[in-house]
Amino acid sequence: MLKRYSYILLTVILLISSTGMTMAQERNSFSISGSALSLRFDLKSGKKSLDSILMVAGFTQQMADKATKGDLSPLNKDGWNLIHRQDSQLDFEKPLNALNDNPQTNPYDITVHLPNIKGRNGYPGIIKYGVNRFAKITVMELPSGMTRFILPDYARSRRVFLSGSFNDWSTLKGLMIKTDGGWILDMKLKPGVYEYKYIVDGRWMTDPNNLLRTTDGGGNVNSVYFKYNYTFKLRGHAAAHRVMLAGDFNDWDANELVMSNESGIWEKQLYLGEAKFAYRFMVDGEWIADPANLAKEKDDKGNTNSILTLGETVNFKLKGYQNAQKVFIAGDFNNWKPEDLAMKKVPGGWATQLVMASGNHQYKFIVDGQWITDPDNPNTDKTDGKTNSFIAVRPNYTFRLKGYANAKSVKLAGTFNNWDPNALSFTRQGDEWVISLNLKPGKYLYKFIVDGQWITDPANKLWENKDFHDSVLWIDSGQ
Repeated sequence: MLKRYSYILLTVILLISSTGMTMAQERNSFSISGSALSLRFDLKSGKKSLDSILMVAGFTQQMADKATKGDLSPLNKDGWNLIHRQDSQLDFEKPLNALNDNPQTNPYDITVHLPNIKGRNGYPGIIKYGVNRFAKITVMELPSGMTRFILPDYARSRRVFLSGSFNDWSTLKGLMIKTDGGWILDMKLKPGVYEYKYIVDGRWMTDPNNLLRTTDGGGNVNSVYFKYNYTFKLRGHAAAHRVMLAGDFNDWDANELVMSNESGIWEKQLYLGEAKFAYRFMVDGEWIADPANLAKEKDDKGNTNSILTLGETVNFKLKGYQNAQKVFIAGDFNNWKPEDLAMKKVPGGWATQLVMASGNHQYKFIVDGQWITDPDNPNTDKTDGKTNSFIAVRPNYTFRLKGYANAKSVKLAGTFNNWDPNALSFTRQGDEWVISLNLKPGKYLYKFIVDGQWITDPANKLWENKDFHDSVLWIDSGQ
């Protein structure tokens, strides 16, 4: 009899425990509605359960710890609004809208004006700046540093993938997670511009909530997302009615970039490429330079502009030429202007520092009017038949060819330089020939040219084209 009562008691306890777990699951939920994200949780449901649902909502562990202890300020800072509270149970909503963030007179017209970001098919080229345009924000930055993609609805779909330039247009890597009301996927992205699409049960489609689209050069239309890397701020004009941002990056369009007033500080987030930019603010119709930025220049119209330079600092030095009167440096980074970038005389030669965009660049020195290549840089490239010194800023791949110690010349040619056999020259280092390039994500074909003879890369087993045996190189987003 005692065993029977013990069994009944154990069964009741298990039922209560099971019921409690079910109730806890019902008390904590994350869903996607037509116009908002919905988050419900119970502060009494336990730390593990709370951590789980808050991580799904995109919070860091530190933010989740604060919320578990009843500190809801992290949710408020991230845009979540408390809409209902009953005892320990809380309901939050986060609106999916972007038009308040970047108001447009005719927001849907942006789909007619495709952004000029064409690079290789499916991969954006180098651009000056970018601002997102959403009917509803369905791509957002999380406090954890991850980027969240949201596809509302499609509840009857079996599988949804996210594919784009960030994962080399994979049909396998971007499997999205199904939630109540839609699909989500978090990705680690660097600041930049990305093209993407969704694959819903095998059918490719653009993001229906993203107004920014572009043709990829291959007959397709893709959605475009900019991960921002810069925030312009203007203090001291809290009473102003309207503040605009304009610069040479958007052709000084004073009607495009509306700044928002954040607690008395006017702000505007956007993506900026690596380059030198001139900009100003327009405060209630009056142009002003940025008072917080000491770097200023006058343009050819006499306007004083603030100057912002983004990129990598590169040191150039030319040894000797102590008797020269003037030495300049010029290259593709300044449109080869011969008297734009002066070098300073230093012990042993001439030197200067430049902030340059990531990529492959050509340059020359101009000594008292005479153009010369860099005598200390054996790497060269060609443009219009002219040999120039070559430098890769933030290179992400090094080509190597071992042996061939007696070779007089080793060149590199491929799809990245239109197969020019006389452009990119290797440098001899130790027992191998090397050259480093900055390559965008994607697929490349290439070959080495040793004393005029074309050869396949002996260290690379990947090749295609049975007639030529071109070596194949894939650069992914992480390289």
